[in-house]
Amino acid sequence: MSLELTFNPDIQLTEMMRLRAQSLQQRGQKRQDGERLLRTSEQVYRLDFTEQALHFTRWNIRISTPGRLNIIATSQLWTPDLTHLMTRQLLEPTGLFWKSAGDDVIQCYEADAQEFGERIAELAKVRKVMYFLFAFEDGLTPESFECSIEFQTSK
Repeated sequence: MSLELTFNPDIQLTEMMRLRAQSLQQRGQKRQDGERLLRTSEQVYRLDFTEQALHFTRWNIRISTPGRLNIIATSQLWTPDLTHLMTRQLLEPTGLFWKSAGDDVIQCYEADAQEFGERIAELAKVRKVMYFLFAFEDGLTPESFECSIEFQTSK
């Protein structure tokens, strides 16, 4: 059976992380050693798993304007309500998708996208929610894309 899950923006967590960076800047303080601050072109998205036994099938990415989308997963060790995001909690590979001007086809590094999807399916076995940093580059905005991931369930 097929299951399609949509990535949803976590507005509250994005705002909390932006306030953290802003607070450090206003007080002239530096981030903690290894801490990963949210960049202005990034937003936090979440994926809520309704099933745990999943097998990655494919990405469903729709980009309406030229630009790049880089999706960075966080490890299961990050608990955003308790700790700051650390660089060691970012997973590789990332999912990099882009659309060039005058081109209708969305490009990606297929091997990385496949491995990334498989890794998400593995992490779904131990997580009910997973967080991602979505980096919007080269003119892409949150309003100009849709993103979901498709799995096969074991049922």
